[in-house]
Amino acid sequence: MLLVTYVYDDIFSGGDILNYWILALTFISVNLDFFFMLIFLLKKYKLSKVMIGYLLGNIILLTASFVIGKALAAFLPEWLLGILGILPIYMAFHDDDDDDGEKATHKSEIWTVLITYLSVCAGCNLSIFLPVLVGETVTNFLITLVFIGALTILAVLVIKLVADIPAVSNMMEKHGEKLMKICYVLIGLYVFWDSGLISHLIALF
Repeated sequence: MLLVTYVYDDIFSGGDILNYWILALTFISVNLDFFFMLIFLLKKYKLSKVMIGYLLGNIILLTASFVIGKALAAFLPEWLLGILGILPIYMAFHDDDDDDGEKATHKSEIWTVLITYLSVCAGCNLSIFLPVLVGETVTNFLITLVFIGALTILAVLVIKLVADIPAVSNMMEKHGEKLMKICYVLIGLYVFWDSGLISHLIALF
């Protein structure tokens, strides 16, 4: 209850509202490719199983990003960590041929969804969420887990509803990759700015 109250106050006080937009943009951009795969998984497995497996995958990768970021922050100043913004920008212009990796063949539906998600999205999630979470406190990270968890559940429910709409599938197929790349670049630029890297460089000149 205390955590929910803190989240409510933080969002509606207007203090860090931009961060929530960045988290939402980051979530959408790193999961855009997997949204296509979710359509197939939802047709093959139960909704609850897909949701749990997908949620566990996000929690694992977010936690890994936060822990790695904290380790780096212990040795490097925050403005220098802004260089990590290069990672999402690099991802925007780097074609990864491994996105169509083979699906795991395990008996457990939850385990199958989890392994599939980790095999497809681990690299992108770590590269994109690491610079975004690198300066966050433990409290903010817990709030981030709740926020991303809610987005994960919402994404599964929405995709379940629109999976059978041909127009949606065609639009994502035609413009999905381009939208994803634009999101990556915007996230990278935000990391440059939010870390103080840009202001530090300007001060040098």
